Amino acid sequence: MKTNDFPRMLSDFLLKELPGVRNQSSNTIVSYRDTYIRLLTYCRDILGIRPENLNVADLTAERIAEFLNWLERKCNNSISTRNQRLAAIHSLFRYIQMQAPEHMFQCQQVLGIPYKKTSRRQVGYLSEAETKTLLSMPDTKTRKGRRDQALLTLLYDSGARVQELADLRVGDLRLEFPAQVKLTGKGRKTRSVPLMDKTTALLKNYLLEQHLDSPSDFEHPLFYNSQGRKLTRQGIAYILKKYAVACEIEEISPHKIRHTKAMHLTEADVNPIFIRDFLGHTDLKVTEVYSKTSIKMKKAALDKMKPGKDVLPDKPIKDWTEDKSLLDWLNGLMH
Repeated sequence: MKTNDFPRMLSDFLLKELPGVRNQSSNTIVSYRDTYIRLLTYCRDILGIRPENLNVADLTAERIAEFLNWLERKCNNSISTRNQRLAAIHSLFRYIQMQAPEHMFQCQQVLGIPYKKTSRRQVGYLSEAETKTLLSMPDTKTRKGRRDQALLTLLYDSGARVQELADLRVGDLRLEFPAQVKLTGKGRKTRSVPLMDKTTALLKNYLLEQHLDSPSDFEHPLFYNSQGRKLTRQGIAYILKKYAVACEIEEISPHKIRHTKAMHLTEADVNPIFIRDFLGHTDLKVTEVYSKTSIKMKKAALDKMKPGKDVLPDKPIKDWTEDKSLLDWLNGLMH
């Protein structure tokens, strides 16, 4: 392998391997890209190696370990974030060892860097009363308030991850009986989740008001901003926090709403296998033994969950070689 081999391998990994071979989502690619930007910045500013001149041989296990420690000490990254960065690096080096076997020993050393242990903290959740109060906070006399109530209610009722909610398009909804929403989760895996009657009614009214009730609107973002673009994760989190502050709920996040849904299902004695399937927590060993639950089974399980019913509101790329700066190319990727 010639010197200065790293830029080409990184480019091929991001542009060909991840989207083409591994079928990774754009969100995963962006997350990986951000890790590599930080690694290249570290090599330039701390090691004095220009990104464009970087060779695979320069990225030893010792230097990768020092980079991870630098993320914690100097960049104040949490252990969880550090481990996410390491996962992206491991993925890249698995690719490199297949493309350039002469680097296999070095790659194996990098792949041997362990994840850092972290204490598992309890994730809080809202009570049924708190949930009902939160979902009733939007002012349904206004168009935006009705939009926000539909958004928050769907976030809770579906147990969706915030990115799954942000990515929803009108065509992902089926509001005829049995009503359901199709969510696209990690690894582009899809699952269909049943919806409560109150949620369905809110969404029907929302689509009518937004003039999104035609088949030609199926590709339109379900929830969007004033520019017509889909709401971002940050935008959804902002909406949630605004209403949480108004009803004096502290430490709120979309993940907390997802966890709240899971806890309410658990407290209603819903089968844990259904909950795992409902939330998209797939495990290969589990799926080998148990078949996926059907929409009717999910709906039957939800129908027995009276607490869940009660909380719902009653109110209606280009190639890097085109630019000599590898960092500039990475920063522009996926934008």
